[in-house]
Amino acid sequence: MSRTNKPPKRPWQAIAQEAQTHRDTTIASLSPPLPPIPSPLPPNVLSLPSTFLTPETLKITSLHIESLLPLLLSGTLTATAVTTAYLHRAALSQALTNCLTELLPQRALARATELDAYYATHNRPIGPLHGLPISVKEHIGMAGLRNTAGYVSFWNKIAQEDAHILQILASAGAVFHCRTTIPQTMMHLECSSNLYGVTVNPYNSSLSSGGSSGGEGALLALHGSCLGIGSDVGGSIRSPAANCGVYGLKPTAFRVPTDGWGYMMAGADSVESVLGPMGTSLPALSLFMKTVLDTEPWVTEPALIPLPWREYKIPEDKEKERKLKVGIMWHDGVVQPHPPITRALREMKESLEGAGIEVLDFPCHAHDEAWAILASLYFTDGGREDADAIDSSDEPWRPLSTWILKENPCVKALTVGELIYWLEEREHYRKEYASHWNKTGVDVVLCPVGPGVAPKHDTAKYWGYTSLWNLLDYPGCVFPVSKVDKEVDVKVEKRGFKALSGKDEENWGLYDKDAFHGLPVSLQLVGRRFDDEKVLGIAEYIGKKCGLPFEPFP
Repeated sequence: MSRTNKPPKRPWQAIAQEAQTHRDTTIASLSPPLPPIPSPLPPNVLSLPSTFLTPETLKITSLHIESLLPLLLSGTLTATAVTTAYLHRAALSQALTNCLTELLPQRALARATELDAYYATHNRPIGPLHGLPISVKEHIGMAGLRNTAGYVSFWNKIAQEDAHILQILASAGAVFHCRTTIPQTMMHLECSSNLYGVTVNPYNSSLSSGGSSGGEGALLALHGSCLGIGSDVGGSIRSPAANCGVYGLKPTAFRVPTDGWGYMMAGADSVESVLGPMGTSLPALSLFMKTVLDTEPWVTEPALIPLPWREYKIPEDKEKERKLKVGIMWHDGVVQPHPPITRALREMKESLEGAGIEVLDFPCHAHDEAWAILASLYFTDGGREDADAIDSSDEPWRPLSTWILKENPCVKALTVGELIYWLEEREHYRKEYASHWNKTGVDVVLCPVGPGVAPKHDTAKYWGYTSLWNLLDYPGCVFPVSKVDKEVDVKVEKRGFKALSGKDEENWGLYDKDAFHGLPVSLQLVGRRFDDEKVLGIAEYIGKKCGLPFEPFP
């Protein structure tokens, strides 16, 4: 009998150690190296960059994109100087929050040198993003680098070429300086994996940075990047943006290219997943979208909708047009927001009305049904591929992987007939919700991003405030409004609280005003399908009119 000599399977711990050693080696190659970082770190690390970085690095990395980019395009700052500054700040961000899978100093500096040489020869930038460092979520393919999607068993999956989105941004002059962490399965509103551990919130390390683009959220909050690329199928851009007090856009599906990412459900359109921008300022989001769409990416990626970027004009009374109408959704009928979120909505209502904007109550509509449809369509194979990807390496299941795949009663392998049924339910719900929106006449809806601010680790089990809009394929923009104040944001006494559901009761028990004190309070502005420009235009308009955020953010 012949015998096949297979090499013994490596323990998952050895692969995880290799992953972390590789990341640490990329950071150690940085020149000059970072100074030693003390241990233990304080819970809030936002002030530490001023201690460990040079004045020049701090000066460059403190600029928002709308101030930084003109300096690059005019040649006032070189691509090498800006890339070097962001490499150092990204490396420090990793030391403070565990937000990177790898730093890219050699690749990024080589690219920056090319850009500087081009500028010196031609006396002009190569494109609209000339020299701008951009951070990239790990599952977005980068030639020659790994695409794990958060699984130990995917450690040896190597991208053969850059994802389409990276090709576009590189042609515009971008520099990719680092890759950011993601959770196991990428289906957590948390950022934890067995490859890299837990990414923590820079405002409080005992709390979540959000997920699945949690590495991007933490990095941006610490200004280790000013523009990053995330992805979203249930809140994965908006959750970390809100938790970390930065900006994020979930675009309408099939506008931003997705070809070349590593994703378990890539190509399955039962629930459309999207790539989108996250940034330290609102203009960064519009810049990303316009830059990408101006290249007409649908010419080479046929699945995309051939819809160019359109400038949006705010309706104004003085031109005898109707007023801008903003609807406020105070809760979704399933889970009530925690006190800081409700306070932010009240303050926004007062500020919007003071700015002459019409504000209406936007009633929720069958949001519990939305989750039943979504949860049935997320894993149409019953989660078999995800489970196999976890079990094949013997890595342990993370708590939120267990929750979404094993404890979710809607997860089951669907027959063809059952799949058709749930797709029909999806389309019926979309039509029903369109009718509901039409009756209100609002331009956009202002609502919570989640039922609370950044939660404690492994407790983010309610997705309804973000995933609803994935089901509808509506674009949503997240922006910071204020911060939690433990003296003001006091929880209603038990006797005064009436739970809307069992989920509401559970969520209400998670509120901890002391643990959440000082955390970002963010909200979400949502528009109808393909209203991405409208959502961003109104977000910028109300940001200026209302003076957002109401408190200073880093």
